[in-house]
Amino acid sequence: MNKSRRYFLQAGAVGAAAALSPKLAFSDSDIKADPTVSKYTGPHGEGLPVTLAGYEYSRVRGLIDGSVNIKGCSTKFEVTGIGPLNNHAFFGAQTRDITEIGLIPYILAYANDGFRDYTLLPIPVLRLFRHKSIYIRTDRGIKTPADLKGKKIATVGYSSSGLTHVRGILQEQYGVKPTDIEWLSVGKDSGANLTGGVSAWEKVRPKGVSITDAPAGEDESSLLISGKVDAILHPAEPKVYQDRNPIVERLFKDHRSVEREFYKETGIFPIMHCIAIRKKTAKENPWLAKAVFEAYSQAKFNDYNYMRKLGWAMDSLPWYGQEFNETVELMGNNFYPYGLKASKASFEAAFRFTYEQGLSNRLVTLDEMFDKSTLDLEEKFILS
Repeated sequence: MNKSRRYFLQAGAVGAAAALSPKLAFSDSDIKADPTVSKYTGPHGEGLPVTLAGYEYSRVRGLIDGSVNIKGCSTKFEVTGIGPLNNHAFFGAQTRDITEIGLIPYILAYANDGFRDYTLLPIPVLRLFRHKSIYIRTDRGIKTPADLKGKKIATVGYSSSGLTHVRGILQEQYGVKPTDIEWLSVGKDSGANLTGGVSAWEKVRPKGVSITDAPAGEDESSLLISGKVDAILHPAEPKVYQDRNPIVERLFKDHRSVEREFYKETGIFPIMHCIAIRKKTAKENPWLAKAVFEAYSQAKFNDYNYMRKLGWAMDSLPWYGQEFNETVELMGNNFYPYGLKASKASFEAAFRFTYEQGLSNRLVTLDEMFDKSTLDLEEKFILS
C-alpha cells in the first residue's frame, strides 16, 4: 500500500490536521497498548490472517466468539467504539483488514479528501431510526418539529451519521432546515460512555449554517440544564436524559409509532455504521469481500434464530417476543438486511442528506462507494 500521501484536513472543518502513518503488520503489543480496545478475541478459523474490529453486537457475536468463521481466514476481533474505529481507519495505524466505520464520516473522507484506503461492503451493521434522537427542554413551548425553528440546539459531532440523518429527516419530513436553527457545538460529550467519543470527520461545519462553539467545559447536558439551549440532538442519549431529569423529554414521546410510519412511507431504515475492507487486502485477495459478506450475514441469521427461539425467554424485557413479532410483521423476516438491493433507499438517503446539507463536496453514488465484487450480492435467508 502506497502511504506516501498525507491527508490534511482543514482546521476550520475538523479542528486539526492529521497525517496517516500506518503499520501494516499485526502486532499483539499494538492491540494491548490500545486503551480503546475492550475485548480482543481469536484467532478463529484457519487460513489468511485477518483482523476485524467493531462493536459487540448480538448480530456480530458469532464472528467474535468464533462460532462463525470467514471462509479461508484466521480471524482476530477487536471490540471498540465508533470514535476510535473511525480515527484508526482514517488517520491511524490501519492494522485492521475489516472494520466497522461511520457511514457519513466515510462519505465525507471519500468525497472531500480522496480517502481510498478502505472501501465499503454492503453490510450496514448499525441501523437506527432517528426520530428518537431529538431531546427538548419541557419549558420552551416545543411541541412539534416546526417549533424548533429559531431555537438554540446543542449538538455532539455535527456531521456524525446519526445527527446528519436527524437533520435530513427534519428537512424532508417537516420542512425544518439546518439554517432555521442556531447550533452550539460542544467539545465534551456527556454520553461518550455510549459512543466512544467524536472522531475528526464528525466535526465538519458547512457554510451558511450558524454553528458556534459552546463555552469550554460545557457539554450538551449542562447547556440544557442551565437553559443556554432549548434542545439537544444526540446520537445515543445525553446524560441529562439518562438521569431522567424532568427538564428534558424526547420531542417524539412515542417515537416508535412515528418511526414505524416513517419506514412504511419511505422504506428507509437509517444506516449509521457500515463494514469496510482495507483496499490493499481486498486487492490481494479478491475472494475475501464476498466471504466477509457471507460471514456477517450468517452471524446475523444465527442471532435471528436465537431471538425467535430463545430471546423472548432469556432477555429481561417483558414484551420482547411481541416486539420481535411486530417487527417481522412490518419489515419481514430479514428485517435487518445486508446487500445493496435491500438497502438502496437507505444508502441513497445518507448520500443525499450529506450533500444537501453542504457537508460533502459532491453527491456520491452506490457504484463508486462499494467493493465491486459485492455490488450484486444478496443474502440467502434461511431460518433454521
